Amino acid sequence: MATASVAFKSREDHRKQIELEEARKAGLAPAEVDEDGKEINPHIPQYMSSAPWYLNSEKPSLKHQRKWKSDPNYTKSWYDRGAKIFHAEKYRKGACANCGAMTHDAKSCMERPRKMGARWTNINIAPDEKIETFELDYDGKRDRWNGYDTSTYARIVERYEARDEARRKFLKEQQFKKLEEKNNNQSSEDGLSDGDDDDDDLRVDEAKVDESKQMDFAKVEKRVRTTGGGSTGTVRNLRIREDTAKYLLNLDVNSAHYDPKTRSMREDPLPDADPNEKFYEGDNQYRNSGQALEFKELNIHSWEAFDKGQDIHMQAAPSQAELLYKNYKVIKEKLKSKTKDTIMEKYGNAAAEEELPRELLLGQSEREVEYDRTGRIIKGQETALPKSKYEEDVYINNHTSVWGSWWKDHQWGYKCCKQVIRNSYCTGAAGIEAAEAATDLMKANIARKEANEEHVPVEEKRHVTWGTDVPEDLVLDEKLLADALKKEDERRREEKDERKRKYNVRWNDEVTPEDMEAYRMKKVHHDDPMRDFLH
Repeated sequence: MATASVAFKSREDHRKQIELEEARKAGLAPAEVDEDGKEINPHIPQYMSSAPWYLNSEKPSLKHQRKWKSDPNYTKSWYDRGAKIFHAEKYRKGACANCGAMTHDAKSCMERPRKMGARWTNINIAPDEKIETFELDYDGKRDRWNGYDTSTYARIVERYEARDEARRKFLKEQQFKKLEEKNNNQSSEDGLSDGDDDDDDLRVDEAKVDESKQMDFAKVEKRVRTTGGGSTGTVRNLRIREDTAKYLLNLDVNSAHYDPKTRSMREDPLPDADPNEKFYEGDNQYRNSGQALEFKELNIHSWEAFDKGQDIHMQAAPSQAELLYKNYKVIKEKLKSKTKDTIMEKYGNAAAEEELPRELLLGQSEREVEYDRTGRIIKGQETALPKSKYEEDVYINNHTSVWGSWWKDHQWGYKCCKQVIRNSYCTGAAGIEAAEAATDLMKANIARKEANEEHVPVEEKRHVTWGTDVPEDLVLDEKLLADALKKEDERRREEKDERKRKYNVRWNDEVTPEDMEAYRMKKVHHDDPMRDFLH
């Protein structure tokens, strides 16, 4: 995969290479190894893994993607601030006219300008500064903490600790003053009883002082003078730390799946536990309860309305979608109630009717019913035929019977007129007679035609292989047949090579029996198993 120059490959080799790459991506084949013995990720695109042709890389490698230029000697040190290298005793030529140091001139001198410079006084010559040059890399040039002395931070910590200590001492002194005032103003007995309360107050105040250390952690402050902005600090009351994390409720490998990226666990991690004792039943509990179901129904209604041509979109106009959904529910309820009223009006409401009196339910009648020995009713009650939901005994187009009351020659029809065409007009008895007469006439014509036909014996003809008739009295001239074979060979050569065809071509439509026989002899028969041995 990670080859430099793509050599020519046949179609089969290319197919095998593609199959090998797919197997490596699926984990069925081991990954490719580079020159250093490291595995090459099979999911790296080819335009990244293929080395340029001018590198002449024969083995798979990813060195062309690595940094091949040697880094210069970048340093991480910083200037030695305040360091001096040499302290002269008298002024030197080319030195600073103000202080006498050789490392800078009078224009860039950082000392206070003297009334008489060292060039003229030749006293208080300043020492030479230590000048250093560093070659920093990209990050080193932009590191704003480069050269920072970490020991200076200890002074900041000590200052804050001293402030907190002074604060605690001040609070304790205030508490002791309050206790002394209470002891002086009250009696000895009351003082004993209230002393415990004061000690408790003192302990509470001390606890408040201790808690003040942690108050800063719960406070969220905005970053100032930073490019990222955002917030700093930590909010500690996100959830109670004593609660067990959802992924620790069931440590079974086959239990509910936990997605660490979204921190979601849709299924119930403890499906067999008592629901009264569980505080977490999976994220699907919230998806299938409360307003989540209403929101889901609203989305489904928006999709279906959009498919039916409504200009509605849940994300673009949510208020419009919700209003349309409310109107839809109102109209649906009205339609349901209207349908219910229509059905009750047509068939009645048995539930709302009053119950029949007991005398009618258990009443007797004078009707006499006769039965035979087998228990069948002979007299007194007619057998009720079950009614169908379809219309019965409906006669159309002057028919006196229904469709399907007559069957003949695998066809249904009307019994009254014996027609097999549905929805046709009834012709009655006259139509039956006309149909019978037409049938008799057709049968007579068929019989007469069969009687008039003469059974002439067909002479058996001898057919050749290619399907033409060869008469028995056919006589061919051998000389003309040989000429016809030569002409057929020339014609076939011209068909193979069109360059041999002449400009002036004369056509002759007259075909002699010898020409036909030569064509038959030279014709290639594709069905002949011996065709490869004939030519």
